[in-house]
Amino acid sequence: LHMSLHLALEEQLSIDQPRGIAEGFNRLILKCKDRHEALHEALECLAETMWRSQRDNAPPDAAAYLECLMKRAIP
Repeated sequence: LHMSLHLALEEQLSIDQPRGIAEGFNRLILKCKDRHEALHEALECLAETMWRSQRDNAPPDAAAYLECLMKRAIP
């Protein structure tokens, strides 16, 4: 599962989908000063988004996902 999330995140970053994720991730890198650490921060948001989606039997909430990422990017 962890590797699947990594692959999903890298794909999202490569196509900036949901729109704005690449910018948010770049902000996270600046905060963390390490891409690997930033990936793990972003993966926490992705995992939470997927968990909520499954729990609620609803599509993933892209806005909440991006909000989580942006909050983690605040210095």
